[in-house]
Amino acid sequence: MSNWLEHSVQIEIPLPIDRVWELWSDIENMSEWMGWIDSVEILPEDPDLSRWKLSERRLNFEFTWLSRIYRVVPHQLIQWESVDGLPNRGAVRFYDRKGSSIVRLSIAYDIPGIVGKILDRLFLGQFVEASIRADMERFRDYALAASRN
Repeated sequence: MSNWLEHSVQIEIPLPIDRVWELWSDIENMSEWMGWIDSVEILPEDPDLSRWKLSERRLNFEFTWLSRIYRVVPHQLIQWESVDGLPNRGAVRFYDRKGSSIVRLSIAYDIPGIVGKILDRLFLGQFVEASIRADMERFRDYALAASRN
């Protein structure tokens, strides 16, 4: 038995939706602003497949997975799910606010059995959500800096 745990965070970015979409869609640059992501590589044989590497050197762990983007609605939605490795899925939604944009990231991951529920209640959920929030703030800063250049 497994448990999918989900977390969502949103942020407003004072940039037009076209620019925010363009920067987010360049997934190979996500390691620039996602704290735990070491690398993202789009597979040349299938642009909907990408290999992800997540690590935390201080805690001495590393995870990799293969992810497939299975739904894209330009300037509105990107959905993905892992097809190998660390079980995860999620969506990023974009909302146009006429000159600014809201980006809402939802990530779900699978932790086997009752252990996941206990860990999530104790600390894991708060830790993951805080990490996602920090990533979203770094994305906002990254987008603003990239748009000044």
